Amino acid sequence: MSKVRIIDVAREAGVSLGTVSNALNHPERVRPDTRRSIEEAIERLGYTPNQSARMLRGGHARALGIVVPQLAHAAILQVVNGANTEARRLGLDVLVAYADNLETQRRHLSFLQGSQMAGVIVMPVDDAWRAPANPAVPIVTVGAVREEAGWYVAEDHRAQGRIVATHLIARGCARIAVIGSARSARMLRRLEGIRAAAADRGVELEVLDAGDRAVSGDGYTLGSALATRAADERPDAIIGLTDVLAAGAIDGVLAAGLSVPGDVAIAGCDGNPFAWCGPISLTTCAPLGYELGRRAVQTLVGLIRERAEQQERAARDARTLTLPHPERSRKTAPARGEVGGPQYADGAPDADERDEAHRELVRPFLLVRESTVAGAGAKEGAAAIPERNVGAYL
Repeated sequence: MSKVRIIDVAREAGVSLGTVSNALNHPERVRPDTRRSIEEAIERLGYTPNQSARMLRGGHARALGIVVPQLAHAAILQVVNGANTEARRLGLDVLVAYADNLETQRRHLSFLQGSQMAGVIVMPVDDAWRAPANPAVPIVTVGAVREEAGWYVAEDHRAQGRIVATHLIARGCARIAVIGSARSARMLRRLEGIRAAAADRGVELEVLDAGDRAVSGDGYTLGSALATRAADERPDAIIGLTDVLAAGAIDGVLAAGLSVPGDVAIAGCDGNPFAWCGPISLTTCAPLGYELGRRAVQTLVGLIRERAEQQERAARDARTLTLPHPERSRKTAPARGEVGGPQYADGAPDADERDEAHRELVRPFLLVRESTVAGAGAKEGAAAIPERNVGAYL
């Protein structure tokens, strides 16, 4: 069977070739009833648009790629949801790729850069990942901040640790144990925030490494061990660098015969809804995953638009410039509040701008629940952070 062409769709729908092209590329220009007729013709004929040709005609792609390290973590699903919602609002599609190791992540990124994506969002699978120095399309990194040049949108991990520790100290906790492995950058920053809050208020802090696995069983083991200490050596609060560890610690403390939060208050640090379903609701400091995804798309679209403008200026200058001009390579000043960074007369950034790291941190919020304040799940916590607001990001 021969491949269905766009002219075949036009004949089937009884419209002009230009009308079909507008329906595919600029649907707002076509009447709703005409669009429906064209969509029905496309479905009957099994027509598939040539994305490469569409990009060449329109000058830009209409899809974004996003590479995530897993699909089993609710916070990651929140990021994807926020990115997809914002992209659709802007008339763009999103293609999600899953990579559970560094090599697969690199391979997916390479594929997306060569598949007519307008830009790519990457959630690094581990701290070893680095964005390409000269990517084929704009790239925004989400959930991690690097010293290297690039564009980063991430939750404020230091603020997470500081907010949780400050909450416990305000509740009268004077001996705090922290459980979790601080080997990753995000865990280290959470620990830094906890240490800063404890130092500011002269609170005793003990840090216990949960190991590389950092699963609920690790939290259970550490929580149980801490709870069986003598009363004068036992912490009055435990902070898990992840919610999974904190949820395990609750079970360990309860199994040892102590109460939560009466004997030991417990809080988490990453806003993972999958860890909130234990016998006692968990206080945590949740990053707005939905907001991370939304802002990542906004940043990426700003970069895409700037790159297109730079290319247009470069092409225009190439057509009009007959002799080299000494001022041509100098950087022009950006307009105040301009998205996507400064503009350049020659369509390319100076070396110092390429080497710059652009960071945007999204501040988390405290979700107070019963693990630190008795009855907070039904009363105080609901008043401080309404449950319906959290549900909007799941």
